[in-house]
Amino acid sequence: MRFDLYTDAALACDLPEHRLRRGDIVKLVEHHVAPDGTEGYSIEVFTAIGSTLTVTTVPANALEALRQDEVLCARML
Repeated sequence: MRFDLYTDAALACDLPEHRLRRGDIVKLVEHHVAPDGTEGYSIEVFTAIGSTLTVTTVPANALEALRQDEVLCARML
């Protein structure tokens, strides 16, 4: 799936090296295409009060679009 830049998406998988879990909300900041055609994104993750937690890259299949029937929540890191 292709996402618009500077929009929010949810992680489709855990990223334990960054203390992130499936469902965490991320901001898409850059789109990448690898030489083999694989698409990915640079993402920025914020704490609940807006501080940057991490910036990393993920393949496009590690992201899910946000849905109307979902609600946001907060969790401890």
